Amino acid sequence: MTKPRLRLAAIFVAAASLAACSSGQSVTTSSSTSSTSAAPAVTETQTAAAGDAVKPKDGKVLKIGVSFPILDQFLQKVADGMTARAKENGVELNIVAAQEKTDVQLGQVENFIADKVDAILVVPVDTDAAGPMTKAAQDAKIPLVYVNRRPSDLPDTVPYVGSDSLVSGTLEMEALAKLAGGKGNVAIIQGDPANEAAVLRTKGCKDVVAKNPGMKVVKEQAGNWQRDKGLAIMENWIQSGEQIDVVCANNDEMALGAIQALKAANKLDKTLVGGVDATGDALTAMAAKELAVTVFQDAKGQGAGGVDAAVKLYNGETVPGYVDVPYQLVTPENMADFAGK
Repeated sequence: MTKPRLRLAAIFVAAASLAACSSGQSVTTSSSTSSTSAAPAVTETQTAAAGDAVKPKDGKVLKIGVSFPILDQFLQKVADGMTARAKENGVELNIVAAQEKTDVQLGQVENFIADKVDAILVVPVDTDAAGPMTKAAQDAKIPLVYVNRRPSDLPDTVPYVGSDSLVSGTLEMEALAKLAGGKGNVAIIQGDPANEAAVLRTKGCKDVVAKNPGMKVVKEQAGNWQRDKGLAIMENWIQSGEQIDVVCANNDEMALGAIQALKAANKLDKTLVGGVDATGDALTAMAAKELAVTVFQDAKGQGAGGVDAAVKLYNGETVPGYVDVPYQLVTPENMADFAGK
């Protein structure tokens, strides 16, 4: 029996016209023109680069199902990147959000399969629980691409488009350590511990602290990527009386929550706060001299790369197993370069 159809925040993007043409990308192509006849090749790693639109070779207007865990400020940018690229590529997207529930997301993927979509893009709710979605798509012989969050048990035949989260945590903490003179008590506000990004960003932060003898991690708690939880965590830490000189948050939303708490307690002038994503709100906070550093994660680039990878898989082309969209450190000196991105 087909599960009830879940249509949360559905977005449809249709091309006005589509001409059959081959990809402008320099890739190796297999003999099949559709992923339903044979599994397309997936290679090791490639750094993403802007290129020409990738169009379906057979001229079909592809239907691609996209499932997000939630559409917050950052992930909405990923969705916007997908939408813009879909228009260029001449494909139609159905974007839904799972409200951070793994069972809902699995149901969405199953609905996409029942709808006989041509490809599926997923930003997983839980990177440790993506296996059933992967199996369902593979059993149905539908191309699958994971974006932004990399599943822990990803098969070699399924590509991931995103960034190396260890790098972001390292860049963030290196900049904070430099500003702090290599000294001070560090508090880490972690994302969802079930997400690979939270684990690796936290590791990056701790690795840098370990290299600075004058620094130590005194607090660590999961804020699940949410601003209000970052606020509550920071409030509790302030009430504990423990001195905190540096806050290394796994994303900007939690960093902004921490900043709210520190401002209310008149402690922000004595505390350095960093985040990841370089969202519009984060850049505003940086301009106000409240956020010390952030790390730009190219949300739109990840979204566009996911759509390109899906179309290439449909075409039977070789796709890298890991399409890297590099992080970039953002400071008050270069923040203007990232406005509106």
